[in-house]
Amino acid sequence: MSRAREGEAAQQSLRHAFKWLIATMICVHACMATTRVTASLWVLDQGYGEASVGLLLSLFAVAPIVLSLWAGRLADRHGFHRPVGVGVALAFVGALLALAVQQLWSIALGCLLCGGAVAVAAVAMQREAGLMAEEPGELKKIFSWMALGPALSNAVSPVIAGLLIDHIGMTAAFAFATGLPVLAWALGRKVPRNPPKIHSQSFRDRAAWDLFRLPVYRRLLVVNLALSAGWDAHTFVVPVVGHARGLSAASIGLVLGSFAVAATVVRLAIVRFADDIDEGRALRAAMTVATLTFFAYAWLPGTFGLICGSALLGTALGSVQPMILAMLHRATPPERHGQALGLRMLTLNGATVAMPAGFGMLAVATATAAPMWLMGSLLLAAQWPARKL
Repeated sequence: MSRAREGEAAQQSLRHAFKWLIATMICVHACMATTRVTASLWVLDQGYGEASVGLLLSLFAVAPIVLSLWAGRLADRHGFHRPVGVGVALAFVGALLALAVQQLWSIALGCLLCGGAVAVAAVAMQREAGLMAEEPGELKKIFSWMALGPALSNAVSPVIAGLLIDHIGMTAAFAFATGLPVLAWALGRKVPRNPPKIHSQSFRDRAAWDLFRLPVYRRLLVVNLALSAGWDAHTFVVPVVGHARGLSAASIGLVLGSFAVAATVVRLAIVRFADDIDEGRALRAAMTVATLTFFAYAWLPGTFGLICGSALLGTALGSVQPMILAMLHRATPPERHGQALGLRMLTLNGATVAMPAGFGMLAVATATAAPMWLMGSLLLAAQWPARKL
């Protein structure tokens, strides 16, 4: 009985620490988002051109490809605090390097380190969040809240960085980014320690790639990859289509903003109605809505039509991550959740590096809306593995 009470007390302690987990994630992600915006503006201000900006942005996705699997194993072996400490250290060094040595090579290295920081910390945070759920329905609620963290940092950090740059200078924005990892570590220390069980030597010898032997995990990754590529396609196509139609920068920003707002609202709705949602059906419904919207997007009339289309896509694609993370946690062994999350991050970031260039070549060779049509076709094909989940 005493062990049962101890376990229940530990679970309650973890649940009460959820707010600190979310706050830690926001700070780590905000460091990356602030560095991303400030580095992009610094490069343009120094006259390096748009190609250098594209290279810097790609560096944020390169580091997670290298570190994701290692981050998963680190989280499975040591729990929350050690990998988050590594992530915080990477973010602090990256931001400090950009602050202290404002040259192209140091800015690029800082971007690489900040991207890696989010990869290492996010895997540990998602794994720890999954441990806080007592019932299956709570997984959807928890991961909906987790998905709101990066959305909030993406919305607030560029505004703060822009104000600091306009009123003080680039150095102030880099200094703000440097302080965020320190705050993240202070918040992360409030999360109680929950060390994993000791694993056998046979577990330590198993590679993350073995998880591909699980049919449900394979199907989840295929579906997640198709939907994530759809997110990238929307980000690429909206400025291109808007420019071709002669829309102003403010109108294009409004179209992109409607996507982000819809994604945030649907995640809040999942928190409210999680107990009544069937993940498989909701996932297939989201894919159907996204498929139809992708095919129709190029013919939507005017700015208002594009705003409505982007809002539909934001609703569909924004609802996906909580569902997939909840299903992933149930589809994989608890002692390998870190590896499963790391392998997922590796796959998605690998696509993030390759997709923008592929979309650009496709649009040049065919039509500006061709990436949307391609995504509609891929999501239609992805319905087959989704129906087997």
